[in-house]
Amino acid sequence: MLLPFAKMQALGNDFVVLDGTRPLPELSPDFCRRLADRRRGIGCDQILVVDPPPDAQADFGYRIYNADGSQVGQCGNGARCLARFVERRGLSQSRSIRVATRSTRMQLDLLDDGWVRAILEAPDFAPAQVPIRRERAEDLYTLASPVGEIRGGAVSVGNPHFVIPVADVASAPVAEWGALLATHPDFPEGVNVGFVEQRDAGHLRLRVYERGVGETPACGSGACAAAVLMRHWRKTDTRVMIELPGGSLRVQWDQNQNILMEGPADWVYEGEIET
Repeated sequence: MLLPFAKMQALGNDFVVLDGTRPLPELSPDFCRRLADRRRGIGCDQILVVDPPPDAQADFGYRIYNADGSQVGQCGNGARCLARFVERRGLSQSRSIRVATRSTRMQLDLLDDGWVRAILEAPDFAPAQVPIRRERAEDLYTLASPVGEIRGGAVSVGNPHFVIPVADVASAPVAEWGALLATHPDFPEGVNVGFVEQRDAGHLRLRVYERGVGETPACGSGACAAAVLMRHWRKTDTRVMIELPGGSLRVQWDQNQNILMEGPADWVYEGEIET
């Protein structure tokens, strides 16, 4: 069976996008790993699937699989690509769609400047919702590790994030600490690990180690988590530009409100792969 796919990218975070409104083969972990393999498959950070709506409050379902085959509940860069995929494939004539993942819901708007706005639900700091194994919420959590104690903030933006303030993101130990913390026992579902440097009240620099993937050129949900936590700590304005290795995103959050994230999403090519 030949499986049609689109290859898309957002700030270098790359995706295989599938149309689940039509019959698909079973997306087993082994099959997802084969699709994501950069030598024996198509190659990607995540596999995205646009599905029929799960209920009347959504226009589409949205599934996300990491390169290791695990399924997760959120991918902000992927969501913007999903909106472009829906438009190009003619699955919707609207420039605004509502999508539902396994853990959250978003509105995706196609903007006149070619970017896509994702409106995410309000962030959740409750330990049980992140989730992190703590009895009460803390501004900064201290995690024990083989390299010593590591301090950072934790938040859910549809998936779990741990964000560590650093003086210089270029020299941050992203690979070492990211691998240690992504599977840390204090995070029962694993965690995405961000390293954030503040340039000024409206400008952050960020690198993210994603669970099940490793460091990626950009992470949309990680950018939202960093913006939310820096605002929560009263370090930044409500609207910030976040510079990632792959490019920049605009993120806006007024406390206790939804998160607005704006950035590019690009079609790379389309093809078919033998299943």
